[in-house]
Amino acid sequence: MSRAVTEVSVEPTPESPDPHDAAPVDAPVEGADEATTDEPDRLLSPGARAFFDWVLVVGIALFVAILVRTFFLAHSQVEGESMINTLHPGDRVFVNKMSYRLHDPNRGDVVVLHEFQGSGGERDLIKRVIGLPGETIEMSDCVVYIDGLALDEPYLDAQVVTPSNCGADFDPVEVRDDHVYVLGDNRPGSSDSRQLGQISEDDLVGRAFVVFWPKSDWQWL
Repeated sequence: MSRAVTEVSVEPTPESPDPHDAAPVDAPVEGADEATTDEPDRLLSPGARAFFDWVLVVGIALFVAILVRTFFLAHSQVEGESMINTLHPGDRVFVNKMSYRLHDPNRGDVVVLHEFQGSGGERDLIKRVIGLPGETIEMSDCVVYIDGLALDEPYLDAQVVTPSNCGADFDPVEVRDDHVYVLGDNRPGSSDSRQLGQISEDDLVGRAFVVFWPKSDWQWL
């Protein structure tokens, strides 16, 4: 007895995909990074970007200038004739505000100092340091003596300060600790320690070290 054989045709199934051939889920899309990176630049025109760059530069410059002006450097304009002929009215000087934070005042320094007024106001004066703490200073016949020795003062103008015209002499006085004795180079025309008394080092703004204006008066001090 023969058995009937029925042919069954089977549709071929597609091969399973190779997992290595699948595209990663998080694969970056070409050009996406460039679009994201360029987005802020597209928000500002070239002119606006240049403006903000300049604002940043000016802001930093102002900050540095304020920092320097507050802690390191100042400038003062000379008023009056108390320092003629070293300084003249209208001269502008740079003042090193760090000098006396780093070292003590030296004899001969030209200094800017605060003078406190009775009304509660204050103004800045510019004078020369003559006497230092612990020294005995006096002036007799227009000659300054430090601990009994005559002081050589080459910065005085012989046509301004003469043996008969130097303002008031003064008797020996000992300079106190943390104080200096200051005089103007124009001795007959200066209000200084002879009238103001000894100056506390705390009232010294700093050391004037150069005349920068006008150009005709430029000099190191």
